[in-house]
Order: sequence, then structure tokens, then C-alpha cells
Amino acid sequence: MNQNTSPVVTAAATLAVGAALNQASAASVSDLVEQLKSKDDQVRGKAWQAAGPCGAPAVKPLAELMEDADMETARSAKRAIYQIIRFAGRPGAEEEARAVETELISRLQNPKPSIRREILWMISEIGGDNSVEPAAALLKDAEVREDARCALQRIPGAKSLRALKTALTEVPEDFRFNIADSLRKRGEPITDYPSKKLVPTKS
Repeated sequence: MNQNTSPVVTAAATLAVGAALNQASAASVSDLVEQLKSKDDQVRGKAWQAAGPCGAPAVKPLAELMEDADMETARSAKRAIYQIIRFAGRPGAEEEARAVETELISRLQNPKPSIRREILWMISEIGGDNSVEPAAALLKDAEVREDARCALQRIPGAKSLRALKTALTEVPEDFRFNIADSLRKRGEPITDYPSKKLVPTKS
């Protein structure tokens, strides 16, 4: 660096670059949303397929677009989020992945069960320890508890495993069979609550 460069000038330049990047990101997200609303299948298709690099800033507007009255728009928004998830989940992009995870977690309070359900499955693709507590809380939600269980089963690590073990003693009796299945799939030797698939039924 030029030794004559003032620290104040350097800081100002850094802020200017950051502001420019933020503006570019906002513009790209806005363009993505507009393209996903297009009635042209090719425009929508190209938009969601290229959504990956838009990253975490696009998650909130896309999640809102998943509630659009137009089925194709809503479906394209969902596909776009999955592209973002897979792009952020690439090796070496842990910071991006956690940013996307944070945005997804914030959408778990959506009043529509169908949206909560879809967000849980999205989280199961990229979630880590930060997702465990919010997902576990939805084990008490009768409308999405099965999806929450599956998400916890898929999230790696000791924290999600502990959450499932705790749930086995706390969820309603009828749902404990499902939790036990998840624990067995995670390698835990659960003898109580045998799989209902193994229970004989009358022909």
C-alpha cells in the first residue's frame, strides 16, 4: 500500500466498496424477484436456476414470494431458495451457509403450516447447531412436528442428537415412536417404541 495513503482515505474507500456491493446485491435480488414473477416460463426458469449466488439477502423476499397466489411463481421462488442453499453449501463457503441458515430460521414463525414445513426441509439441507433449537421447538407443533423431526434427524452433530433424545421423553406418547425411529437411524440402540412398520396387522 502507498505509505502516503491516509488511513481515513483507506477506510472511506473500503466503505464505498462495501456500499457498492450492497447496492449491487440489492439490485440483483430485485431483478430475480421480478423475473420469477414473469409469465414467461423461460424467464422464470432461467431466473431460479441462476439464483444461487444471490445468497442470504434473497431468502426473505423469496420466502415471501413462496406465498404468491400464482402457483408457478411460488414454485419458482421455492426452487430459487434451494439453488441458494446448494450454492452456499459448497466446500469453503461456511460463512455464506450460516448466513443463509440464519435467514431460513427467521422464517420458521410463518403462520402458514405449508411454509413452515418447506422451510424445515430447507434447513435440513444446510442447518447446523444454530437450527437445532428452533427446529426442536416445532416438535410441539402438531401441523409440522413430523417435518421438524425429519429435519433434526438430518442435521448433523451432537446437539441435534441430544434434542431428539430429549424429545423422546417430552413429546406426546403417540409421537414417540417417530422420534425413536429417528434415533435408531442416527445409530442409537432404542429398544422402547419399536417401529410400527414391524408390527403385524390383520390382512
